[in-house]
Amino acid sequence: MHGVKGFAVLGVGIGLILALSAFQLPTAIAGSSPGLWEISGSPGTKTPLRECLSDVMKLAQFEHRRKNCTRNIISNGANTAIIHYSCGSGDFGESRLTMITPRSMRIETQGISEQLPFNYVLQARRVGECPSASAH
Repeated sequence: MHGVKGFAVLGVGIGLILALSAFQLPTAIAGSSPGLWEISGSPGTKTPLRECLSDVMKLAQFEHRRKNCTRNIISNGANTAIIHYSCGSGDFGESRLTMITPRSMRIETQGISEQLPFNYVLQARRVGECPSASAH
């Protein structure tokens, strides 16, 4: 019986390690900060969007930024990261984030959203702090 408890504790410990690693930022965007980001190139818009982000990784799933998705880091380089994510209901995507500066990045993203393919390139730059109580 003692051995079964040991395996249970080991399993919980491994689960916690995996959960904590899921919150780790890729090296390429580790120097970026949450705040007010201006995003250019979003389909259907003529002017840049401004988004308050408490989690910079939401840029990796821009098409599904309002959804709760699971993300996996596929490639983790010094200036570029590739993130694959899945949101359930058949929605998923893969994004290549390339840091230009800690306040500026290029996002190449593609996948499926609401049963339709998407593929576009965004430019994102941090333009300041979020107005109080509006970060998401």
